Parts: sequence; C-alpha cells; structure tokens
Amino acid sequence: MYSFIPMNQEMAEEIAYRWKYDGEFSFYDMTEDEEDLAEFLQSDRTGYYTVKKEEEWIGYYCFEESGRGEIEIGLGMKPELTGNGLGLEFFQQGIEFALEQYGPAELFLSVAAFNQRAIKVYQKAGFIPVKTFIQDTNGSSFEFVRMKFNPKGE
Repeated sequence: MYSFIPMNQEMAEEIAYRWKYDGEFSFYDMTEDEEDLAEFLQSDRTGYYTVKKEEEWIGYYCFEESGRGEIEIGLGMKPELTGNGLGLEFFQQGIEFALEQYGPAELFLSVAAFNQRAIKVYQKAGFIPVKTFIQDTNGSSFEFVRMKFNPKGE
C-alpha cells in the first residue's frame, strides 16, 4: 500500500541533504545544483509529496501543472532502494496518483540521457520519448530526454 503525503520541511531537508546516490547517479544529489536545491527547499511545495510503502519512506514526487491539461513529473527514489527492481511499481503508483489527483490530458518528464535504467522503467510504464535537449545543470551541460504519457493511449 502506497501513501502520498504532502511534503513538509523536515522531509524536504532529509531528502535534500541526506539522500546520496552512488557513482554517476550522484548527479541526482540535491546538493549538486544550488538552483534545484533552493527550489526543492522553498516553503511553498504545492504538488510535492513524500511516498511511503507500508511504513517505510521510499521516495518523493513533484507534480507541476502547466495550465494546458499537462502535468510535469519529478521524482526520486530513496538511494538504497534504487537498482533493486522496485522502480516500475513505484513509478506506476505515481502515475496513478497523478491521474486521480489532477486528471491531466498528458504527463511529461525529463530524464538525464545517461540514465538508461530509468528510461527503461518509464517506457515500460507507457511513456514515449518525444525529444532530446541540452540543459545546463550541476555546473555543466547535460543531455536530457523528454518523455510523455497520454492516459488515453493516443
């Protein structure tokens, strides 16, 4: 059973300062980019949720409405849980929550192109790549893949 709980300041700080990923995935450490860190720690976290499975904190989601019936998804899984085959179920729960909570026409996300593990999970859940782009972050420029999901299968 998954629970989506509005993120409070304590959990935002826990994720931002204590969740550290190994190897190339350290790219996702919140402290790697000051702008991302500031945004994550802002007091108005409308659309930010921490996720529990049973009684364990396992991840977080950020849902941002575009005003065009679209939702942009940001997410992260607790570092020690990544790479253990739990991603698809976690991601499907996030999609289900977004559809119930927001009723969007489409869902979007952007993922670092090197993160093939995540891209495979997103594709298994029905997301398709729509473009690649370069973004300045973490003190350099990185390639990202923009992906979308249409709940109606269009």
